[in-house]
Amino acid sequence: MYIPAHFSARPESLRNLLAAPGAANLVTVTDQGLLATLLPFAYNPAVGEHGALQAHMARNNPQWSRVPTGEALAIIQGPDDYISPSWYASKAEHGRVVPTWNYSTAHVYGELVVHDDAGWLARHVRHLTALHEDGREEPWAVDDAPEKFIAGQLRAIVGVELVISRIEAKEKLSQNRSEADAEGVAAGLRASGREASAAAVERARP
Repeated sequence: MYIPAHFSARPESLRNLLAAPGAANLVTVTDQGLLATLLPFAYNPAVGEHGALQAHMARNNPQWSRVPTGEALAIIQGPDDYISPSWYASKAEHGRVVPTWNYSTAHVYGELVVHDDAGWLARHVRHLTALHEDGREEPWAVDDAPEKFIAGQLRAIVGVELVISRIEAKEKLSQNRSEADAEGVAAGLRASGREASAAAVERARP
């Protein structure tokens, strides 16, 4: 990934991107060519030297059974938005402005490990569910469903774990603009209902 120094993600930003409940595109190179699947994941910092992304996919998905050639890649995407030049204070000053796109992303590389056992899968889906149900008034839990039904669901999926070897992370959040321009971007995003993106621009300021 091309990462100019001023767009390099700070360590705390990377930790937040990994820890936030979300999904990532898992990409592998196999003897059948490129394969990719969007998967909800949970980050486990206790696995390996750099942690691991843990997920699952349908047993009928061929990606898990095709041995990757080299490292696998997970692409995590944070907030991203179109940035209008009309939000820049500098538009009124000199007019030399153009649209751009703000985003946060991490390319996570590592060894793909397959987990085809009910114990690992049961722990994983309980943890993943708890991450997404946390804070709800009436959170759903795996054990709310009949035991036989859950056992059947677990047989239909396979666990995949990306044991992280390296991460390339980038935050392009108007850091290269003046303070007045960045404030205009945050205000424009917020007025458009894009609170997460507005807050990201504000957090990225020095």
